[in-house]
Amino acid sequence: MTETKRDSGGTDGQLSLLHGFGAAKLPRTDPERASALPVARVVLDAQLPHLDRFFDYAVPAAMDAEAQPGVRVKVRFAGREQAGFLAERVDEASTTATLLPLGKVVSPHRVLTPEVLALATAVAARSVGTVSDVLRSAVPPRMARVEAEFPPEAADGAAPVAAGPSSGSFRRYPSGSAFLQHLTAGESPRAVLTSLGGFGARAWTEEIADAVAAAAASGRGSVVVVPDQRDLARVEAALTARLGAAAVARLTGEDGATPRYRNFLRLLTGTATVAVGTRSAAYAPVRDLGLLCLWDDGDDQHIEQRAPYQHVRDVLLLRAEQEGAAVLLSSFARTTESQRLVDTGWARAIQADRAEVRRSTPRVVHAADAYQMERDPLAAQARIPHAAWAAAQAGLRHGPVLLQVARTGFSPALACDRCRHPARCSACAGPLAQAGRDAPLVCRWCGRPDNSWSCAECGGTRVRATVAGATRTAEELGRAFPGVPVVSSAGEHIVDTVRDVPAVVVATPGAEPVAPGGYAAVILLDGNALLSRESLRAGEDALRRWFSAAILARPSTAGGTVVITGDDDVAVGHLVRWDPAGAAARELVERQELGLPPAVRYAVLTGTREALTHFLDGVETEGAARVVGPAPIPPDVRREAMLAARAAAAAGRGADSPGRAATEALAGQGSHRVLLFFPYRAAAGITRQLRARRAALSAKRTGEPVHIRLDALDVL
Repeated sequence: MTETKRDSGGTDGQLSLLHGFGAAKLPRTDPERASALPVARVVLDAQLPHLDRFFDYAVPAAMDAEAQPGVRVKVRFAGREQAGFLAERVDEASTTATLLPLGKVVSPHRVLTPEVLALATAVAARSVGTVSDVLRSAVPPRMARVEAEFPPEAADGAAPVAAGPSSGSFRRYPSGSAFLQHLTAGESPRAVLTSLGGFGARAWTEEIADAVAAAAASGRGSVVVVPDQRDLARVEAALTARLGAAAVARLTGEDGATPRYRNFLRLLTGTATVAVGTRSAAYAPVRDLGLLCLWDDGDDQHIEQRAPYQHVRDVLLLRAEQEGAAVLLSSFARTTESQRLVDTGWARAIQADRAEVRRSTPRVVHAADAYQMERDPLAAQARIPHAAWAAAQAGLRHGPVLLQVARTGFSPALACDRCRHPARCSACAGPLAQAGRDAPLVCRWCGRPDNSWSCAECGGTRVRATVAGATRTAEELGRAFPGVPVVSSAGEHIVDTVRDVPAVVVATPGAEPVAPGGYAAVILLDGNALLSRESLRAGEDALRRWFSAAILARPSTAGGTVVITGDDDVAVGHLVRWDPAGAAARELVERQELGLPPAVRYAVLTGTREALTHFLDGVETEGAARVVGPAPIPPDVRREAMLAARAAAAAGRGADSPGRAATEALAGQGSHRVLLFFPYRAAAGITRQLRARRAALSAKRTGEPVHIRLDALDVL
């Protein structure tokens, strides 16, 4: 474990020092040790920061053959049995104390490869977390019956993969073919692809399949990570069609423990060479790794929901550096993080020239520009302006029409009809909403109905909707276009595909169905609602959602039209020009001028004022970091943290979940926070100090806990 102190796991004195326990009565037997490499270094499955190190145990001679690096083990620690992984075997212990023997080897399968252990160590160091927290995401729980299907001695690898013909998708990008040629030659290029493939035979899934097939042609495996189950189903189908089902292994927690562990062992034994899945697939034990692909790195589902909250993009970049693999970051838009990789020269940009953009993208109309405002002076006030109605009516003569709305539900935001003050719950002050036209008012935070609501400002008892949700929009459009089917895709009811027939499709961002032949028109509503969100990334996120929906329309040469509503001419202008790269470059320059991420890295420390002051007393930040705070956490942030904690508990992560503990601490009354902004050149030193300080305070059990989160998507 890099730059960590290594201790023995066997003496009474050490146990007392580490845990504050009295001397434990442990057996003093000294079984015969293995003759070669008699010491095992073990990574414990423990959450305490000061236990994030190797612990030495003696390898009994009877366990010599099966106690190999990477196996699951049970050891005696602090008077009880503790699970862990055997990290390595060495000649000498790091202590002169008598070592306890290994308890038992749980399974002979070496599920923790040296590459994954090194990656987990690097991720923990970068995120100020513990290796055991990262390994919980990297290595799935053991299923004994599944292991019987994979005898360790039978791991001979898979037959060479014969890939199907290329889709030709990369040929529309000037440097696309060169990227595939380098992959096929066994090299490791790194690229950021701005895709034009929304649907059809040259969709983004086919682009990823082309890249994976090129890596397979060089005899190497690949890892493909996507944000959600819908994207996973699409890209898995493309990879299976190109490489065959035997070569592809799907890794996602949604499939359940048994299928996930079976596919994990297929990759570990080499019977499958391509891993495709959600977050945990980033650690897949692929043999002869040649390519790491990430789709839509701006999606917040790529962030691990438990400590240390690492982003998949960072995991893959670390893995690429460690294993010398190629990288492909692909999306319809471009994040500022990806743009930074291009600007620094770490990756090359793959994007279409202007002629190809005009051929492949729809015509984009700004419903509130000067020309449209002259024709329709009320366009800025109308939720669905005249230009949008006209495009929808024209599109329905040729195929389906998509309308993207900001929120799900019927009326997700309400206000007093008399004074326009937001309608709040009388019990918790949360926002009130309506699930239907005649439905009661219900709090979106605590879920309580409020049948006797009255405005706290003026005493009014009537409410009006300030935002129309997907359900209400679908209802209104059903009346506006009689005889035309209306499809709603939002919330828990998400539709994957629609037919190429006239229909009105209403969807929230990220839930847009795909039409095989593309939409005749796409209407992007609620632009101001997306742009006015209180977030550093509001504009960037809005553009990403707009590009992701707009690319589902047919090209302008086939009559495809996109209508966008919104007052921000700068943000909307990037969509009208179809310039995601320019938008990312402009945003990154502004972040650099202001010293905001991702131009710099930053850490959020939360806790009581006293705990934060005590913690920072042991961290040297003079000249290396800009310190903001401590300052009280706004009540709405604390409230959202509490809701996240409850959601974590409902999801079964348990009361001792690091994520739940963190959000509970953040939600506590009187909580404060400190922001540390520091340049990348100082990041290694700052994160090392934060990690060491947290471990030291954990060992001493002094003071209240401080929660640390690195590089969150937003500056809270």
